[in-house]
Amino acid sequence: MGILEKIGDIEREIARTQKNKATEHHLGLLKAKLAKFRAELLEPKTSGGPKGEGFDVMKSGDARVVMIGFPSVGKSTLLNAVTNTQSEAGAYEFTTLTCIPGKIEYQGAIIQLLDLPGIIEGASQGKGRGRQVIAVARTADLVLMMLDATKSRQQRALLEAELEAVGLRINCARPNIYFKIKKGGGISFNKTCVLTHLNERLVTQILQNYRIFNAEILIREDCTVDQFIDVVLGNRKYIKCLYCYNKIDEITIEEVDRLARQPHTVVVSCESKLNLDYLVQQIWYHLNLLRVYTKKRGEFPDFDDGLILRNGATVEHVCHTIHRSLAENFKYALVWGTSTKHSPQRVGLGHLVETEDVVQIVTK
Repeated sequence: MGILEKIGDIEREIARTQKNKATEHHLGLLKAKLAKFRAELLEPKTSGGPKGEGFDVMKSGDARVVMIGFPSVGKSTLLNAVTNTQSEAGAYEFTTLTCIPGKIEYQGAIIQLLDLPGIIEGASQGKGRGRQVIAVARTADLVLMMLDATKSRQQRALLEAELEAVGLRINCARPNIYFKIKKGGGISFNKTCVLTHLNERLVTQILQNYRIFNAEILIREDCTVDQFIDVVLGNRKYIKCLYCYNKIDEITIEEVDRLARQPHTVVVSCESKLNLDYLVQQIWYHLNLLRVYTKKRGEFPDFDDGLILRNGATVEHVCHTIHRSLAENFKYALVWGTSTKHSPQRVGLGHLVETEDVVQIVTK
């Protein structure tokens, strides 16, 4: 029996098993086996032979956004509308057959936007060009899920399931679990909260399924079996996702209002160029970027060329962005802006900067 058949058998058994307290243990072991087979499917243990053609696009700019969606939902039309790139768009499916990069310039940042071929149901199992598309998605800072507002609500759930199957966890935080494999000593299981889905026996059996017999586990929050398996596998990608419903000019205003009120959601019309400015604004917001300015001693700040950093960046990140040697010769920094109690404030490398701050680095 092949891996696909094994995956299908386990999925069918999970579907027909009633979910209650008595079956939680059995379902947990099934999910562990399912995750193991899916990992083997995505990373087969074979060597030799030519590799298939991929979408090797060099990462550029301050952040990367990839568009994921079924065929003919308007990905190419959106790329043409918000960038200077021309991607072939047509009223038929699979117009785009390879990865086409574009560039969005916003708030001084350069955001790389990738138009990927449409994926089909079963992409996570290799149907169509699903594996190449999803491999590129794993390198992104944000997934822009393109959806057709005129079609079934099921399309969103199907796409989420495909991303989930290949280890992409969208709009959720990494579980607060400490896990470390040891050379000996057996399984050390500890918790700091009440667990409603896991227990020591289930955790031990899940680890044995992956041939892990010596490990240290500390669970700090009430997590599910799936979340624990994600930590054990260690290859999950936690990424933000922005849902973009296209073709809103073809549905009722009541339906537009319902879609727009969903979390992490933007409604647009690429053909009529409706709400595209707000979409770009939300891309910036979900990328969690900030912009700071630099200043030389005795000169005015350079407001024409800001530095684009991740939210949570420190003065040390500012130093590395300007030049690697700055942090080594750092003495102190003067900061003007909302991150300080008074302006200017003398700070060290660990000071957290905020958007629109002005930073002057003083070296030894």
